[in-house]
Amino acid sequence: MRLPPFNPYAAIFIGVISVSSSAVLVKLAAGAPAAIIANYRLLFAVIIMLPIILLKYRHEFKRINQKDWILSAIAGVFLALHFILWFESLNYTSVASSVVLVTLQPIFAFLGTYLFFKERFSQAAVISMFIALLGSFIISWGDFQLSGMALFGDILALLGAIAITGYFLTGQRVRKRLSLMTYTFVVYGISSMTLIIYNIILQNSFFGYSSQHWWIFLALAVFPTFFGHTLFNWTLKWVSTATISLAVLFEPIGASILAYFILGERVTSSQWLGGSIVIIGLFLFIMGTRRKRDVTIARKNDNTR
Repeated sequence: MRLPPFNPYAAIFIGVISVSSSAVLVKLAAGAPAAIIANYRLLFAVIIMLPIILLKYRHEFKRINQKDWILSAIAGVFLALHFILWFESLNYTSVASSVVLVTLQPIFAFLGTYLFFKERFSQAAVISMFIALLGSFIISWGDFQLSGMALFGDILALLGAIAITGYFLTGQRVRKRLSLMTYTFVVYGISSMTLIIYNIILQNSFFGYSSQHWWIFLALAVFPTFFGHTLFNWTLKWVSTATISLAVLFEPIGASILAYFILGERVTSSQWLGGSIVIIGLFLFIMGTRRKRDVTIARKNDNTR
């Protein structure tokens, strides 16, 4: 394999910082409805991607069949719902609590594979899931002591984690058939249209925002999306999925640090304790599921010899 043109671990570091900025940017866009912020994040991302799609990937649209379009539409709706719920949660709870709870997505993803694809868990994975959920309970309980609205924000963040799980589970079949760029363009486009309809129903204004708001909308499309998730996907050519998953665990830490310096948000003792427990639980869960996957692959290889 040829050497990467850029150090993949440096790219992961940049990616973690970039995705960590998402929640802080949403907070800075206060005054704009959550659905409008989400809408422009995705719409600007689609506009940025459009020239690349037209020049390099337009032939792939011929490979999308009716079932793929249906699954992509469902995935797009789930993605829109994720952003609505998560961005709305930031109106009620802190960056630290919201981002930690959204990071529980791997737990919900594996629960989804258990329910719909009958995938089995190891005992270690189950224990680590309970550890992570215990941490989320500590965060929510601490926030409830501060304010009932903070607890409401925590619930929205958890629902946002479930929604992004729906996005991954419904879109994984289509993702295997298309390039990352084409699949992302299609789903972001559908999600943006979903948000436009949603905002029209709620009669949210699409215009009349300050220049600061428009720069934040653009920054959300560029930094968390392209310098974050796109870089993560690029590094998969040189590092393992588990490495990326573990790197993403640092997002709550990065987001909390940015929120402290930019927004002046302090992390409470329950958020420190609960967040640490969640991250430890997710770390053990990712390592446990990775080990199980490696054993399964090894057994399949032995059976084919």
